[in-house]
Amino acid sequence: MNRAVNPSSIAPPAANYAHAVVTEGASKWLHTSGVVPVQPDGTVPDDIAEQAEVVWQNIGAMLDQAGMRPADIVSVTTYAVVGEPLADVMAARDRFLGGHRAASTLVTVPALAQPAWRMEIAVVAAA
Repeated sequence: MNRAVNPSSIAPPAANYAHAVVTEGASKWLHTSGVVPVQPDGTVPDDIAEQAEVVWQNIGAMLDQAGMRPADIVSVTTYAVVGEPLADVMAARDRFLGGHRAASTLVTVPALAQPAWRMEIAVVAAA
């Protein structure tokens, strides 16, 4: 149903993602808002690596409630504050997706809505 598109006529993706994803025959779609690193108790970790883990845990809970799984994710848009270590953010994505490759965009921004937030992620999933 969801198939990665990586044409051999263009340069390969720069990391563990697909240039594009084709979805055929989907009966269910999930579009998240920007998912932020707020834990269930309302706290926000200081470390961006921990924030990334919290964001993916929150995304996992949304997928679960929607009756979906990480392999249903077709697109990831990550926003990180300028100057933050991006390797930790990408590593958390890769761990959560477990080898699945979605289309992925990483954008650096001067700030997010709350000063404690160093990153947030929006996903689209199709099943």
